[in-house]
This record gives sequence, C-alpha cells and structure tokens, in this order.
Amino acid sequence: MRRENARSTAVRGQGQISLPVDLSSDVVAIGQEALRIHESAQYSAQAQFEQAKIWRSINLWLGAPAAVLAAVAGSAILGSDSGELFGVSRVVLGGTLALSSAALTAILTTVNASRRQTQSQSSGNAFLQLQTAARQFATIHISNLDYADACKELEGLTTSRDELNKTADVPGKSAYRRARKNINQDGGQSYAVDEGGSHGEDSN
Repeated sequence: MRRENARSTAVRGQGQISLPVDLSSDVVAIGQEALRIHESAQYSAQAQFEQAKIWRSINLWLGAPAAVLAAVAGSAILGSDSGELFGVSRVVLGGTLALSSAALTAILTTVNASRRQTQSQSSGNAFLQLQTAARQFATIHISNLDYADACKELEGLTTSRDELNKTADVPGKSAYRRARKNINQDGGQSYAVDEGGSHGEDSN
C-alpha cells in the first residue's frame, strides 16, 4: 500500500501536533480527522472552563451581597435601641434590606450558578480527556494500526465527542472569545516538547 510523508498539523496558537511520517495513504485521512477532533475538543474544553469561571463569578456576585444584606438587616432591627438608624426607621431599613437579600437569593436559586459551574467544569475535563485521547491516537497509536483498527479507534473518538456535545451546556459567546484568546494568543495548554524546548535528550 502506498505510503505518504504525512505532516498534517492541527491547533493554532500552541505547539502544533503532527501525524507520524510514512503513514499509509488510507490511514492518513483517518489521522487528519483525529486531528480535527483534537482541535475541536481543545476549543470546547477551554470554552467550558471559561464558562465555569463566569458562573463562579455570578455565584459570588449574587451570593455574597445576599449574605451581607441579610446580616445587616438583622443588625438594623435588633442591634439598635433607638427607633431609627441612619435617620431611617429600623423596621423600614431592616425590612428593605431583608427583601433585597431575599430577591438576590431567589435570583441565585433560579440561575443555579453553583450547579452550572460544576457542570461546566466537568464538561471541560471530559473534553480535555477526549483531546488527550485524540492526540495520543494521532501521534502515537495510529502508527501501529491497520486501516480497520484505525477506523474503529476513530469511531470511538467520534462517538465520545458526539456524546459530550449532547450533554454539555453551550457556553456563551464571551466564554468562546476567551477560549480563542487563551489558545491563539496566550498559548493555552502548550507544552515545551511541542515547541522544541525539550526532546528527551541530555545536552552536553
């Protein structure tokens, strides 16, 4: 079977990965599709991690003020002997603060930012596992597989990607923009060996 010098690369903005040289021509196409899955998984993982950061911020921005307002409301009602506090009736002030705290708590419960943060983090880790599996297949295992076995491995990667896409929440546009910046500009998930910084050899 005809063999080709396969140097297909994937993933902009970090150390690029390549298919092994001298793959058979029919297996090259399988390796190229694995590189596409690798790149897709990388962007999806980064977007999910960025979305988790957004949900964590929302949880803090809503939860912290709600707790503070509830505490201040209690102090306004119980912590003063006078009928007024800061020129406002203790009952009115305490009631207003309590209602504000309850409103923030209700919004936080409805949004459920804590659960969404955990789910986005879990989805990001799952996509990261898929990215690693695709990279190892495309750069290592594919060299030792014939066409049928390579197809079977690719089908497994494709199935995993499709299942993750079905179950993961869709990140917002802001998360996608941050993910692209992490990968393309900041070199997110880059490795020294991919940049030529280490070749596993001792330098004398």
